Amino acid sequence: MEDKIISAVRTFTISINSGSKVVADMSELIDVTSQLPFSSFDYWERIIRSEFSSALKESIHPKWKVWSKSKELVTWLDLMSWDGYKREKALRALCGAAPNTFFFSLTVRRLNDWVPQVRKAAREKLPEIVSSTDPEYVVEALCVALSNWNSWGRIEEADKEVLLKIICEKEIAKSLRSKLILSASGPMPAIFSQLGRTPVLDGQIEEIAKSAIQPSVRAKAYRSLFEGRVTWIEGRKWVWTDIRYCEGR
Repeated sequence: MEDKIISAVRTFTISINSGSKVVADMSELIDVTSQLPFSSFDYWERIIRSEFSSALKESIHPKWKVWSKSKELVTWLDLMSWDGYKREKALRALCGAAPNTFFFSLTVRRLNDWVPQVRKAAREKLPEIVSSTDPEYVVEALCVALSNWNSWGRIEEADKEVLLKIICEKEIAKSLRSKLILSASGPMPAIFSQLGRTPVLDGQIEEIAKSAIQPSVRAKAYRSLFEGRVTWIEGRKWVWTDIRYCEGR
């Protein structure tokens, strides 16, 4: 898969610098990134960023370097640039639908970016991108984010609010509830808990308790019904219980 990624990135880079007036061809890159496992997202992001940076430098002929700045094209891959200014520029320049779950996830992850201006741009642009993106891509990316965001060290309450508003959109909420019930694997119990922050589970928990394929999701739903509440992890913080012996939890 790594070889396929490298090949697709280089093909895409060549199409950017081909001199053609046609929009750069992302078809191979979209096809390959659609097959990537999200459990290794950080790894694939590093690979693509590194290869794209190298390929851009190699593909620009010396005699055209003078003109390269004026012809610079902003692409979806600039969302993972080493340069925070480029990441922000990409967020503000991109419009229309995300081409697949990978690239929508890439946009969502900018809410945890280490540059505050990039996080701000992500907050402003995400609702616009969601409105034109395939709901299936949005739901898949949200499930990845919801199962991991308690470990995101830079995400702020304002950033979380953006995602929670997206979750509450009618079609998105319906798809998320369906995914909770029909998914045979994955971190669905954690996602169930995080969805409890919003009204999307109101009146639906009993159905989830009866119909969910995963036993752990049914158990979580029944417990919520018995207790009359839904609980979730807000974050993790190390606490020393006995610093003399370096013990904590």
